[in-house]
Amino acid sequence: MTDKIQDLIIIGAGPSSLTAAIYTTREDIGTVLYEKSVVGGLAAITDKIDNYPGFPDGIEGYVLAEQLEKQAKRFGTEIKYGEVTSIRRDDSFNVVVIDGEDVKAKAVLVATGSSYGKINVPGEAEYYGRGVHYCATCDGAFYKGKRLAVVGGGNSAVQESIFLSHFASHIDLLVRSTVKASDVLQKKLQKYIDDKLISVHVSTTTDEIIATDGHVTEVRATESGKPKSFMVDGVFVFAGLKPNTGFLQGSGVELDEIGFIKTDDKMRTNIPGIFASGDVRSGATMQIACAVGEGAEAAHTIRDYLRDLDKN
Repeated sequence: MTDKIQDLIIIGAGPSSLTAAIYTTREDIGTVLYEKSVVGGLAAITDKIDNYPGFPDGIEGYVLAEQLEKQAKRFGTEIKYGEVTSIRRDDSFNVVVIDGEDVKAKAVLVATGSSYGKINVPGEAEYYGRGVHYCATCDGAFYKGKRLAVVGGGNSAVQESIFLSHFASHIDLLVRSTVKASDVLQKKLQKYIDDKLISVHVSTTTDEIIATDGHVTEVRATESGKPKSFMVDGVFVFAGLKPNTGFLQGSGVELDEIGFIKTDDKMRTNIPGIFASGDVRSGATMQIACAVGEGAEAAHTIRDYLRDLDKN
């Protein structure tokens, strides 16, 4: 274990993390941010972000990530690459295990986000952000007058299919077994089926996503045991979101039934000195603008926590 005790360790480097770091470092709170893969998180690998305030023409995800990173570094944020494998409480401090090394911190902000549930078929990873999407609110408007396939049969898949129908000319909803959305959503869906805006294909397994000249053009599937081809301009996958909280097992941090972190409205977890913000938090809206706001809220709460800690 290193002897130095950090003021604040932030785990993850998405928009929520970077925003929190901007606020904490401006207030001279020593802040070290650890990221295991890409600075910017899911935002950095999103082709274009059209609904983030201040950019009337939209902004490429990697550009927004770069700007947030530069701003955080300008105030003194230290960004390191490393994988956090566990957190434990040690007296009045939290110990974060990073690449096998123990690092003590007065406060820890967990902002590791979530990962999109994947269907793991050929073409899914290759055309992510270029015809394969996981967020209707983020990317639906790109498909005005286009034909789409939506993969999934739960509440999210049905709700987002209805949302996408306001842009797309037609949607094929590909459901592996049966539609499992709530009765209310299924009744709402029926109207769109009757209006021939959405076609539902149950007992349908998505097998492959095909592209021509770099653009998604086809989904190959198996419907009731028979090969089926859907000609599309894009594919939206709604196989759920998985919180990146595996490293919190055994930490004592309270999670909900899915694995998202429970907090109060000030981003405090049930463990003193451990906070959470952004898409990893239970009840999060999964939007960048909201994650940024939560990062700012967390920073103010952490500032007050550290001030109180120093008084004792």
